[in-house]
Amino acid sequence: MSTKDPCISICKFDDDICIGCGRSKREIKSWKKMDKNEKRSVLAESAMRLIKLKGAGRRKKK
Repeated sequence: MSTKDPCISICKFDDDICIGCGRSKREIKSWKKMDKNEKRSVLAESAMRLIKLKGAGRRKKK
């Protein structure tokens, strides 16, 4: 699994969760300081959050 920053430049929040990438504000703020295992964990959790927010499948247009 890639640990590339999942930001897709939507940056709108439902409670504390970004509807674009599924991360919390705390996770976004600390992303650059996380090691690969922490990032993988956040990515897995954020994917589940996006499904709950019905945001699954959103991707930044190239």
